[in-house]
Amino acid sequence: MAAVSIGKAWEEAVAFVAREASLLFPVALLFLALPGLILQEMTPPQLAEWMANPQRTGLPDIPPGFALAMLLGVVIIWFGSLTLFALALRPGISVGEALRLGFARLPVLLGTALLAMFLIGGLMLAAILVAVLASLVSESVGAILGAFVGGATIFASVRLMLLNPAVIDGNQGVVPSLRHAWALTRGCFWRLLGFIILITLLSGIASMAAQTIFGALAGLAAGPEAARLVGGVASAAVSTVIQVYMLVMLARIYRQAAAG
Repeated sequence: MAAVSIGKAWEEAVAFVAREASLLFPVALLFLALPGLILQEMTPPQLAEWMANPQRTGLPDIPPGFALAMLLGVVIIWFGSLTLFALALRPGISVGEALRLGFARLPVLLGTALLAMFLIGGLMLAAILVAVLASLVSESVGAILGAFVGGATIFASVRLMLLNPAVIDGNQGVVPSLRHAWALTRGCFWRLLGFIILITLLSGIASMAAQTIFGALAGLAAGPEAARLVGGVASAAVSTVIQVYMLVMLARIYRQAAAG
């Protein structure tokens, strides 16, 4: 594969987003930010408390309606990401064409996600069972195997980081798309891991800052409920902007990797 340059991908992404912002951001706000905000408002209070402090109590009961809404929200977000990748990978394509292409390739993405989760879940279950058995003999061995499970999950996630652009840019089925995405990241695991860690930290810090600042201003003007709502909207907006740049960068990284 060709050498992957994160710096070159950033330069190309900045130029592309500046040129095509009027196409990218409406799609991102509608299919990435809005579903997230709706799910945030639908989250049961007891589940929100558990997510803030998961070790305090056991996992609370999740209403079936919320579980279904969460699944639908994930599908919509994946569809939005495919549409954004179509816009980023096919210069000159219209938003309507990108939406139709994203919808046509969505079943393949869902199939690859289910297959990947099945394979990774099976590996994790087997490793957890071995870790539990090993911990009966030695706690240190169990801890080592537990760390191995976490490391293997991170490794697989990074190696499949280019799955979405591979799905939208090709016409292959589930298994060939998985193989193609896996092959594209061969030899650049550490660069991609560093990239995703940096983006995650940047998104978290910027979103938290936006939520704190705008939430405080809204709280002073209209009370705690307005602070929560405005803070959430500001955080989602900042996170969406960073996501757009991240997706376009991944599209550019995909093009570099595919060139090899």
